Amino acid sequence: MAGERKSKLKVAIIGSGNIGTDLMIKVLQTSSVLEMSALAGIDPRSEGLERARRMGVAATSEGLEGLTRMPVFSDIDIVFDATSAATHKAHSDTCAEAGKVMVDLTPAAIGPYVIPEVNGDAHLDAANVNMVTCGGQATIPIVAAVRSVAKIHYGEIVSSISSRSAGPGTRANIDEFTQTTARGIEEVGGAARGKAIIILNPAEPPVMMRGTVYTLSEGASEQEIGDAIEEMVARVRTYVPGYRLKQKVQFERFGANNPITLPGVGEFCGIKASTFLEVEGAAHYLPAYAGNLDIMTSAALRTAEKIAARKLAQRMA
Repeated sequence: MAGERKSKLKVAIIGSGNIGTDLMIKVLQTSSVLEMSALAGIDPRSEGLERARRMGVAATSEGLEGLTRMPVFSDIDIVFDATSAATHKAHSDTCAEAGKVMVDLTPAAIGPYVIPEVNGDAHLDAANVNMVTCGGQATIPIVAAVRSVAKIHYGEIVSSISSRSAGPGTRANIDEFTQTTARGIEEVGGAARGKAIIILNPAEPPVMMRGTVYTLSEGASEQEIGDAIEEMVARVRTYVPGYRLKQKVQFERFGANNPITLPGVGEFCGIKASTFLEVEGAAHYLPAYAGNLDIMTSAALRTAEKIAARKLAQRMA
């Protein structure tokens, strides 16, 4: 009977650190289509695993291997990976063999890059989707907004986060962060060339996540670019309420009398747009200044919900 069919998909999370724990709480407190079934970590003393058990979520300290031995594993549809790029390949292989969809929060980039408000509907049937990086989730929407009205020759992002919100996984994956984000600027954002920089800010008190996006484009007016960016910011705010412009988009025009030279491109005449962002976290589990972590878990949640909605609709058909 239709009324007996599942209205939610069961999910599990690998990684019981800050990101995995925050994502677990988001699923439990905010999702109407995802059911939190299990959390897997590798540290028996993990605060995340203890919190999971207090909240009625099955937990294991034996990683993915332990998760696969849990009775609930056969019913799980989606597995989030909040561990590291180095371990994701093995996790992906295991979950693929078991027929589980993976939402990857590491920079491993095995599956297609997904930014919910840019291409969130394009890979709903993929076996593995990659959430790029925190810097990518914050800034690639801006590049894509400019690309929607203009041709982008070059896009550069600078992501500044509090060093307190950069855990061992982030620090171990700095190279992957810059490489993955730069590719995302090109493949998802639509820039001909992309560059990414990350800054760990040790300031006390801790600073909010800040993102700066520079684009060099042609074919659209300053008004069109500014309107496209503001519209995109409003769309991202639907799932990351603390995402905002710090000030109006700044423009600089280069003409035949004052061109700039781009490596591999030559002389450029067009518009440089500078966008300054701030991301405040929702503080479900992480501190508000850790917007870099919050935007990753929020984007992963939104992506999984899109996948779940599609699967549930297919099952109801």
